[in-house]
Amino acid sequence: MATRLPAAALRVSLTKPWLHLKVFASAPLNYLSRVPEHYKKFYWEWKCTQMSPVHYIPKPGNFEKLPTGEVVPVQNVPLLLRIPKELHQGIWGGEAIIRGFQKRKETIRRVPHYWVPSIKMSVVYSEILDRYMRLHVTDRTLKLIDEKYGFDNYILQTPPVDLMSELALRLRREMLLTLVRETLYPDNPAKKQEILEKYKDHIIPEEEADWYGLSLKEAADKQKLIEEEANRPQPLKHSFRAEFIEYLMNKQHESETEKLEGQSGAGWLSRVNPFAKK
Repeated sequence: MATRLPAAALRVSLTKPWLHLKVFASAPLNYLSRVPEHYKKFYWEWKCTQMSPVHYIPKPGNFEKLPTGEVVPVQNVPLLLRIPKELHQGIWGGEAIIRGFQKRKETIRRVPHYWVPSIKMSVVYSEILDRYMRLHVTDRTLKLIDEKYGFDNYILQTPPVDLMSELALRLRREMLLTLVRETLYPDNPAKKQEILEKYKDHIIPEEEADWYGLSLKEAADKQKLIEEEANRPQPLKHSFRAEFIEYLMNKQHESETEKLEGQSGAGWLSRVNPFAKK
C-alpha cells in the first residue's frame, strides 16, 4: 500500500495555521498578545477552520477501493485558493481564484490557467440596518442568500471562514452592535421589537460584538488605544480634588448626625427635667 499522509496533516501543511497563531505570541510589545480571548477565538474560526467545500465534491466515507483492488484512505484535500484584495471589497460566497493547469489539446502540453468566479453587481437589503447596498457578488452568493431567507440571516448564520470577505465581517459586526445596542428603527418601536425578537439568538455581549470582525491591524490598534488610555498619567489635582470632596461630604454627614443626636437628647432631658419650661 502506498504511503499517504492523513488528510488533517495535509491540510495543516497547506494552510499553515501556525503562521496565523504566531501573531499572538507573548512578546512584551506585541499588542496582539493581549487582545481578548473571544477575539482570538473569532480569528481562529476565520482563518484556521475547515471551509465548506465549494470547488470540489468531497468523497464520503473513510476508505475507498481503487480499480486495482487496493484500499486506500479517502483524502478530501481542499484546493489552494488565491484570495485577491478585490475579494474583501465584495461578498463572493466562498468562491475565490483557483490556479492550475489546463490541457486544451491532446497533442499540446498543458498550460497554466486561472479559474476566476463570475462577479456581478447586485443590490441587497438588510432589515437590521434598514439599508440597501450595492455589492459585488457571485451567483452562489445570491443562491445562499435565498437559501437563508434573507441577507441578514446569511451574514449572521454563515461561519466566518465561509464568509471570507472583510466587508462581510464588517457588516456582521455592525449588525451585532445594532442588535445589542438596540439602535435600530428609532422612529418605529413596533418594528424594532419585531426585529429584536426575530434575531434574538444572535445578540451577544457588546464587548464581544465590538471586537468581532476586526482585522489584525485593527485589533492591534484598538488594544493599543485601550492600554494607552488606561496608562495615561492623571494630574494629582484630580485625585486631591476627589479626596477633598469626599472629606467634606464625610464631615457634613458627621455634623448632621451629631446635630440629630443633640436634638434627640435635648428632647429626652426636657421631658425628664421637672424644672424645664413646658
